[in-house]
Amino acid sequence: MNELLAALFAVAGGLAGGLVGVGGGVLFVPALTIFLGLSQVQRESTSLLMIVIVALVGAYRQSSYGNVNVRNAIVIGVLSPLGVLIGVHISNHVSERVLQLSFAALALFMALQLVRRALRTPA
Repeated sequence: MNELLAALFAVAGGLAGGLVGVGGGVLFVPALTIFLGLSQVQRESTSLLMIVIVALVGAYRQSSYGNVNVRNAIVIGVLSPLGVLIGVHISNHVSERVLQLSFAALALFMALQLVRRALRTPA
């Protein structure tokens, strides 16, 4: 049953990724806990690989519409692994509780920023 719910959540995460560019951190990481019972480090690690697949498919489709900014993608894509190396090291040396609270705080902060921006932008 949990695997079926996880599969449905994966489809929903892919749909959300295609619609608004989210999925990995926002939906996949919590789903891996709720439905599959993975630890914080396990779900972050699993999500990193899942994101690669989702990002490749999404970028391929969006590029056919001319929506991919290749220059920004290359700059961010080249520099991001430096942060990942540091983050992976830290995540394996702090408590599960610290990781959970950090993830929740980051998700809340990002959500508030998105709401603030949406309220400022005229429809």
